[in-house]
Amino acid sequence: MAFKESQGSYTVVNTLGYLGKYQFGRTTLRRFKIYNTTAFLKDPELQEKAFIALCKVNKWILRKDIRRSVGKTINGIKITESGILAAAHLSGAGNVKKYLRSNGVQGFSDAYGSSIKSYLKNFGGYNVSNIIADQDATVINS
Repeated sequence: MAFKESQGSYTVVNTLGYLGKYQFGRTTLRRFKIYNTTAFLKDPELQEKAFIALCKVNKWILRKDIRRSVGKTINGIKITESGILAAAHLSGAGNVKKYLRSNGVQGFSDAYGSSIKSYLKNFGGYNVSNIIADQDATVINS
């Protein structure tokens, strides 16, 4: 996913202001008490920790939808947990809920044309069992 987001670059900022290897928005960073974006861009370890924390939070938010949807086929795509988590990174957990609960009718695409559907397809089938759902996941800056 990092390659899709930033070609794997920790220091990139896109034209919309999304930051780093996983293209975090400033609002998401604030959720994890990360306020200094310059320092964030220079700290690969912090970016990796933030990504894992966001996955944990999204897995918690989407836990019921994961249970209900994994294994189903929507718009020709077999729904998997990893696809759901990737789509949540792209569009936010709320938009993924809307997509799944509407059976794919309520879609979402970002400003560059990446869609929930494409993330469900391209990032489906990976093992994400090491990501434990946690609504209170934090980033501890060591």
